[in-house]
Amino acid sequence: MWRKYPNPHNQAVVAIDVLDRTVKEDGTLQSDRLISSNWHLPDWAKRIVGAADFCYAREHSTVDPTKKEITMYTTNLTFCNILSVDERLSYSVDPTDSTKTHMKQEAVIAVRGVPLSSYMESFLANTISSNARKGRLAMEWVIGKINTEVNDLKASASTLCQSIDDVAHEIQILATPKVSAASPETKT
Repeated sequence: MWRKYPNPHNQAVVAIDVLDRTVKEDGTLQSDRLISSNWHLPDWAKRIVGAADFCYAREHSTVDPTKKEITMYTTNLTFCNILSVDERLSYSVDPTDSTKTHMKQEAVIAVRGVPLSSYMESFLANTISSNARKGRLAMEWVIGKINTEVNDLKASASTLCQSIDDVAHEIQILATPKVSAASPETKT
């Protein structure tokens, strides 16, 4: 989740800054992050809402290891006087197959006080829907990347353990004659 960006599937997110991260008494990990992105608004939308090269959103996430759930709430900060996009994303163990993850995504969009508000809401809903697909691809990409890193670490650890065993064996071989020579002779 925290390594989702940057990724080749959705390059709109340009930076993520952790504002706060705390482990609560109940064992949950709660994080607040600032997400900086380039929405690539069409020219007609820029004329209506004002041009902004970068847009900002605040994300609050909760990781509950006991329930094996992750919940993320994201709301836009840019254009918040005329536009609100509130998104909720949750990951949990699939109730029918514990080896799989169930993901649920919801978004509430409201455009206020500008011409073509229903058209803009529809445009944003379609964009979010398209980005949701990209988000799933991105998560699969991240999981693949992490699996590769884990396998590389396993291979490195295995090689290191073998090297340690080899060195220990060499030390044992080299030390055995010296130990035998240094031990007092026993007379019967």
